[in-house]
Amino acid sequence: MQIKSAVFTTLALATFAAATGTPIPASQCTTGNLQCCNSTGTAKNSAISTLLGLLGIVISDITALVGVTCSPISVIGVGGNSCTAQPVCCTNNSFNGVVALGCTPVNLNL
Repeated sequence: MQIKSAVFTTLALATFAAATGTPIPASQCTTGNLQCCNSTGTAKNSAISTLLGLLGIVISDITALVGVTCSPISVIGVGGNSCTAQPVCCTNNSFNGVVALGCTPVNLNL
């Protein structure tokens, strides 16, 4: 029961942060992996909705940001780890970087 509560709380916070667009410090990315995505948007975006449909992802359940064409960001502060696109913290990146689900914008400088 505690696990379900923790998951719900985490998803609620991620959804709130994504909805407000307020970046969190990268050090607070504890729900998933840091990703550098070429673009982000919601499942309501027609291009993202189409992509999710092609991957067989049920779009009605996705309320947080979706990252598109993402690559992992490893350790912050080590040379060569920069993101010139949108740095995000995502809860599900099991689609080989094509999409990442449950994303929250992050500030790599905090």
